[in-house]
Amino acid sequence: MADSFAVPGKKCKKDGESMVCMISRDILPVLPNRIREIIVELPGDILNQIEEIRLRQGKPLIVGLTEQDALVTPLGQVTTVPEFGYTVTDQDMKRTVQLISSSSIYAFEEELKNGFITIRGGHRVGISGKVVLERGKVKTVKYITGLNIRIAREVTGAADRVLPYLIDPVSGEFCHTLIISPPRCGKTTLLRDIVRQVSTGIPKLDFIGCPVGVVDERSEIAGCFHGIPQKDVGLRTDVLDGCPKAEGMMMLIRAMGPRIIATDEIGRQEDAAALEEALNAGIKVLTTAHGAGREEISQRPVLRYIMEQGIFERLIILGRSRGVGTIEDIIDCRAGKSLL
Repeated sequence: MADSFAVPGKKCKKDGESMVCMISRDILPVLPNRIREIIVELPGDILNQIEEIRLRQGKPLIVGLTEQDALVTPLGQVTTVPEFGYTVTDQDMKRTVQLISSSSIYAFEEELKNGFITIRGGHRVGISGKVVLERGKVKTVKYITGLNIRIAREVTGAADRVLPYLIDPVSGEFCHTLIISPPRCGKTTLLRDIVRQVSTGIPKLDFIGCPVGVVDERSEIAGCFHGIPQKDVGLRTDVLDGCPKAEGMMMLIRAMGPRIIATDEIGRQEDAAALEEALNAGIKVLTTAHGAGREEISQRPVLRYIMEQGIFERLIILGRSRGVGTIEDIIDCRAGKSLL
């Protein structure tokens, strides 16, 4: 498999990696020839909005964009008419599976249990098909008929606006922080950049970098490929990839000596217990939860319990009121007031 493919007539930005560069380097190599040819013909403004590429056998090729999704024609144009879209074939599916697995899908059996495979660059390929059970638990997925290539965006500086509110001005310590966000509003992107900066250090805030432990249960924060983070998570960050959150937090506490533990999408009872263990060990926590706001997450028993325990010092609320990733509010939980 080649390392990268050029997108004709579409150049990379000089001031940072563009979506075109990322697609050329990471995504085109795992697509079969016909679909690769179609994707490279897409207009540059469409390529730069792509968040997902969806392949469903016998159905039109679809790209998920920032605000909506679009069907793609055989000539690399977007359309809303299903009959005009390129129909993904059985051979397209088989070839894509070969490419994402380096022709050895069985080597990824552990990942298949979770319904996805992480590819070079930290991008995640979701999988659907015939689920094989063993003793009531998922063993693998075969007869794969659906693939969702989710492109992992890395936005350096995404946390610049919030970080001044997350460092206590008196103690200089990082505050226990929960990011609340609906799906696809940038919470993992924000969390990743917070981790990067507190790990490496933030000179303008006089914050010296500190050891950070990341429990990346779904391989979305660091985007590890063969155990190596594909995204910049900082100089002093240790990652447990594919590890259940509660178990991972305990492993980090016992063995790695982090000052901050970061993880994504808490919500189970064992997550709450592990957060309390971290708190008792004097470790700061940074995590996320699905929801449109504080009121919504308080309707879920585990999250309500966590909020009632007063674990978090800061809440960051994300939304879409001014576009994806809008910082709707930052709340000082101890003072009970908005900081914006």
